[in-house]
Order: sequence, then structure tokens, then C-alpha cells
Amino acid sequence: MRAIWSGSIGFGLVNIPIKLYSSIQESDLDLDMLDKKDHANIKFQRINEKTGKVVSWANIVKGYNLNGHYVVLTDEDFQKAMPEKTKSIDIMAFVEEAAIDPMLYETPYYIEPDKSGARAYALLWSALHKAGKVGLGSFVLRSKESLCVIRAAEDILVVQKIRFEEEIRATSELTIPKLTSKPGELKMALSLIDQLTEKFDISAYKDTYSDKLMKLIKAKGKGKKIATPHMKVVHSRAKDLMSQLKASLDTKKRKAS
Repeated sequence: MRAIWSGSIGFGLVNIPIKLYSSIQESDLDLDMLDKKDHANIKFQRINEKTGKVVSWANIVKGYNLNGHYVVLTDEDFQKAMPEKTKSIDIMAFVEEAAIDPMLYETPYYIEPDKSGARAYALLWSALHKAGKVGLGSFVLRSKESLCVIRAAEDILVVQKIRFEEEIRATSELTIPKLTSKPGELKMALSLIDQLTEKFDISAYKDTYSDKLMKLIKAKGKGKKIATPHMKVVHSRAKDLMSQLKASLDTKKRKAS
């Protein structure tokens, strides 16, 4: 793996030199965009709007339109704006992980310590693991500041970006019904939840859509005709809730027997 960020974690007066690595990889298929007429690859180019000519990456810079005039920014400018955030994740507080709304969570990254920070890294992992809390901090990655939490995973420290409060859209524009339920329906729904409750095991869940899509691609590549399965969406009425819940419970009981 290739490090995407290097710097340090500030833990009180303790400084831990670290590198960050992406912890995720996409499971979807790598599909190319083609011209419908001859299946030629579609190429995207960076065009100068004045000359109409292609511009190479080496000649592209970033700029901000300030009152109709572009102010060009270099990599050094991004670091100068807040040098402490581009090279350090300072833990500002420790909080209960359960207190963080899951809506706020973004990308996770693995944290690898430099050899000189191995002992401090192990200490922070042990302290977070024993306390059952996460460290709250912020840092700058790719010219954007992000809040983050540092938590002790099974055998490694992980930093996970979280969104700022203002990045979460308000729900005021949505039409949400008054959230009330009939006691009998609620009791039966809770029974169904109890029946379907099990210990969470992420390894039991796979990206089945990508597998099915690959099988379709291979079949189509061999010239086979693919039949379209008939799917019907059923819109049930609210008064059918109790019968649907009862049928769900009965189905679960039959499967268990």
C-alpha cells in the first residue's frame, strides 16, 4: 500500500509520527464508457476554453475566482494556510463513540506508526481500547479540513473522517408523517425484531450484485440471450400492517422448525 498522508498525532505532549493508508477498496466492476456506434473508448480531455487545445496535467494549476480575477494557488499555499493541520492530527477531546451520529461518518484510514513512535502508538491504542472512547481531532487532507475520530480497532489505530454539522442537510423540506404506532402493531414489530436479531458478522454479507453482473457479462460475451426477470412492486395499505407482521413472524417460525 502507498501512504496518502504523513504527519503526526498530537496526544497531550506526546507526538506520534504516522502515515495514513486507505483502508477501503471498491467492489464494483470497472466499466469503461464506449461510443454506442463502434464501441470505441471515450476519452476525457482537459481543454483550454480559450484556445480549444488539450492541456497536460503538468500545466494545470488550481485557482479561486475572487471578484472576477483568478488567484492561483500552489501546493505550498495550501500548507501555509494552516501548516499545523496539514502535518498533524491533534486530539482535542475524548468522547464516547456512541455519542457520534452515524450520519457524520465518512472515510476510514489505517494509521501506521513510524519506528520512533511505536511505543507511543501502542500506548494510545491501549488507552483508547481500555477507556472505550475515541479521540476527536481535525486535519487537512487534499486541501480540505476534516474532523476525525481516532479509535482503537482490533489491532490497529484507525482515523475516520467525520462531517461537520453544517454539512448535514436539514430535514425540514421533507414530508414526514407523525411518528406514532398502534400498541398491537408495535408489540408484534418488536417480536419480529427479536426473532431476526443475531450477532453482527460482516463476513456473512457479500457484494452479490457485482457477482451476478459479472456472470451476466460473461454470458452475454458468449452470445447468450439474457432474460429480464419480472419484478412487481406491491404497495400495501396501512391497514394490512398487522396481517403482514403476523405473516412475517409465521414465516420465521416455519424456517426455524
